[in-house]
Amino acid sequence: MDIQIERTGDVTTIAINRPGRKNAITAAMYQTMADALADAHSDDTVRAILLRGSAGIFCAGNDLEDFLKTPPVGEDAPVFRFLRAISSAEKPLVAAVAGAAVGIGTTMLLHCDLVYAADTATFALPFTQLGLCPEAASSLLLQRVAGYQAAAEKLMLGEAFDAHEALRMGFVNRLLPAAEVDAFALQQAQKLAALPPASLRVTKSLMKRASQHEIQTQMTDEAVHFAKMLLAPAAREAFSAFFEKRKPDFRSIS
Repeated sequence: MDIQIERTGDVTTIAINRPGRKNAITAAMYQTMADALADAHSDDTVRAILLRGSAGIFCAGNDLEDFLKTPPVGEDAPVFRFLRAISSAEKPLVAAVAGAAVGIGTTMLLHCDLVYAADTATFALPFTQLGLCPEAASSLLLQRVAGYQAAAEKLMLGEAFDAHEALRMGFVNRLLPAAEVDAFALQQAQKLAALPPASLRVTKSLMKRASQHEIQTQMTDEAVHFAKMLLAPAAREAFSAFFEKRKPDFRSIS
């Protein structure tokens, strides 16, 4: 299974398990994760949710082949269902990040309540390098936690950065040795699961309520631009270069 759903006491774990493709996510995987989040939120015995990767990798972003075959069209596209589910989650969300977190592998973390990363983890937001724009409201949320200049550097240049910089930027809570991060994140999720659920729901709601409408609006605006840019010459050149294993040439593209 490319997405494994596990239960440990009161904690549901959603594990991305496609190591042969560096845990790149397909439309079917987005659908499974969206359904798993919905199931977890409708089950009163689930008190917290843990997101993690597998085989020392968190997520390499979208599977580009699948993405181009079945591009997200309309609000019911699996990727948008997943983003709505993770951005509006009422129960505590904890993430354990080891290895690479690329594209949505990083932007989904901005919707989690607690994020723990291996000290060897790496992050990247290469949207502009692909002729695209940010998604998951990252154009809004990243600058809120990191400041405009730090967010602009990561979103505009799209260059990879390490776990220590992610910690300084503020969207990672703590760094741990790679061999310990999954167990520690589960332990933190179990601590949350042991607390009164209503207290956690209300606390999270109070912290997020003011920005919830803005986040949903930003995601919608990003999706409109993203869909248009996906069909534009810059993206076609970027994807062609990726599959041909060459450097893209944007000099003739305005």
